[in-house]
Amino acid sequence: MSTTAESSSALVSPGPATAGDRGRARSAVPATPRPLSPASADQPPMGELELVVALRGQRTVAAHQYHRGALRVMRPHYLDDSGQVCYVVVNPGGAYLGADLFLVDVEVHDSADLLLTTQSAMKVYRTPGSFAEQRMAVRLGEGARLELMPDQLIAYREASYRQRTSVTLRPSSSLVMAEVVTPGWSPDGAAFRYEEVRLRNHICVETGAGTELLALDNLLIRPPLHHVSGLGFMEGYSHLGSLVVVDPRVDQALADELHLLTAGSEALTGISLTRPVAGTAGLILRSLSNSTDELNRLLRSCTDFLRSRWCGQGPLDLRKH
Repeated sequence: MSTTAESSSALVSPGPATAGDRGRARSAVPATPRPLSPASADQPPMGELELVVALRGQRTVAAHQYHRGALRVMRPHYLDDSGQVCYVVVNPGGAYLGADLFLVDVEVHDSADLLLTTQSAMKVYRTPGSFAEQRMAVRLGEGARLELMPDQLIAYREASYRQRTSVTLRPSSSLVMAEVVTPGWSPDGAAFRYEEVRLRNHICVETGAGTELLALDNLLIRPPLHHVSGLGFMEGYSHLGSLVVVDPRVDQALADELHLLTAGSEALTGISLTRPVAGTAGLILRSLSNSTDELNRLLRSCTDFLRSRWCGQGPLDLRKH
């Protein structure tokens, strides 16, 4: 199964068949689209956010916070008695526009536990002449845990958006990242009216001998260039969900369990494993659907399974209002 218009993963290889793999078909490529200027070419970042959390006693608390412009976090709260702190990222501007650049820097110290989410969907509107961009740097210490659970990304007509997430973690760290990409409303009611969505995850493991690449996951959807809803691309679906898990407990048995967990859904799902690096490994799940709610339920069922299995926590309930 191919789940994107164009995707690549370095050091990521499919495990034994937990979901089918279909051949890839490419349609004729139209003329090259107009070049886009970098979002950071002519102006400072539209928003900056820095968040560092550390373990204090039995709870994770903020060790450093900084925000400027159109990014900030709400007051921390605790969803259960595990000590995991939850922060909600807010964009008061409500949307990303052309040439907007947002910078997010997150650090989770040794043994600390952070759940990071957003207040609402990330909306990308028309970006004539220059794409909108978010760059996120994440660092996880020994035994640190991060659950990154943003609301869906909605790309509207003539929108171009690029997101780069760089993660550096230790072999004992635990990372769970979810993402849902949704085409926004257009006047003619057709999907895939945006220009480009590019999501790039660069994940490295830090050891005593240096830093080694675990996974390079590059998702690129360009509707003007490809028949993205067709065979070998989105397979007739319009919405894409992704789940990235890195943890020393990731293995083929876990991939098989997650495959069984998602088998009852109408979404089309595939799972791949990375090779192990320094005793840890990664898992990448891709799922296709025509419904944001269905993808959210599917990804949430997987994350709830991991929360229960690894941390003894109940289902995630963010109770956003």
